[in-house]
Amino acid sequence: MKKISKRKILILIALGMFAIAASQVFSHYISLSDLVQGLCTGTGIGLLLTALVFGNLKTEH
Repeated sequence: MKKISKRKILILIALGMFAIAASQVFSHYISLSDLVQGLCTGTGIGLLLTALVFGNLKTEH
């Protein structure tokens, strides 16, 4: 598998957590449909999984 840099991993993790948190906050104040809330949560989970699968945070000796 192709490995990505540590900086890109951290950006993906931050964007994933933001997408999940934003969908929760917006659904609290604004009535969102289940489709929109599911898309935002799914996108966030997808970004987090992408960072975990393609990322290599261990230092190689």
